[in-house]
Amino acid sequence: MKSVQLTVVIPTFNEVDNLPAMAQALFALPFPNLQLLVVDDNSPDGTGKLADQLAFNYNHAADVTRPRMVVMHRQGKGGLGTAYVAGMTQALADGAEYVVQMDCDFSHSPTYIPQMLAAMQTHNADVIVGSRYVVGGSLDEGWSWWRRLMSWWANIYSRMILGLRTRDMTAGFKLWKRQALLNIGLQNVRSNGYSFQVEMAYLSEKLGYRIIELPIHFADRRIGKSKLDIPVKLESAWRTWQIGWRYRRLSAASLRQASSPEELSTPANPTSGNRFQAES
Repeated sequence: MKSVQLTVVIPTFNEVDNLPAMAQALFALPFPNLQLLVVDDNSPDGTGKLADQLAFNYNHAADVTRPRMVVMHRQGKGGLGTAYVAGMTQALADGAEYVVQMDCDFSHSPTYIPQMLAAMQTHNADVIVGSRYVVGGSLDEGWSWWRRLMSWWANIYSRMILGLRTRDMTAGFKLWKRQALLNIGLQNVRSNGYSFQVEMAYLSEKLGYRIIELPIHFADRRIGKSKLDIPVKLESAWRTWQIGWRYRRLSAASLRQASSPEELSTPANPTSGNRFQAES
């Protein structure tokens, strides 16, 4: 496990108070080749500038085979989904064997990552979901009954419409095997905001991936404000129907027909060929 090429992709927007502690926690994990890839959307609080300074410090502090920290700067607030697509695509191009997606606000604890990787390797899984809604999972005690109801309903709503088994459809804490992301074809993923999580969960099941939900405690963010506002919630609701329609003919069989072993074994890059063609 210590030799794995593991990249953690974290989108940031106004996370200047959380990023230093998050970087420190990640680099304290027992993975010498762990790389932190920050995708910053031109945060007005200076998160991008701070990320550059942290990257300089970490990359010059030790003799490493690849940069410990990489920063991608985007010109504006492009949204969560496109930030993850950009970060994951870059991670694959740089040779990552495993890719973690998580938030910067410590609602997802980095201490779960070794357990997620161990579960993936032990059970030969394609995706590990840090799940709030399986036995052993829990939500922050400070959440109001309304917030709990909304989170529960969003998952039930998505599962019913799309006919899926994954219990935590909106989970933003996942570990992906390299091949799983290559097969999905990130260039085809169009959902932005938090509906990105639903689309990725849907594609994973449609393509027959082995998915394991690992129970986690989902803590409330330490510092700052949540980006999950009412417009984002409404967008996620109607996009669930759109996701089901766009991919209604997608199957693991169609993926195998559209992809060759040679194509799937090469690193992804922004101009790589489609793994499947989604319908408009």
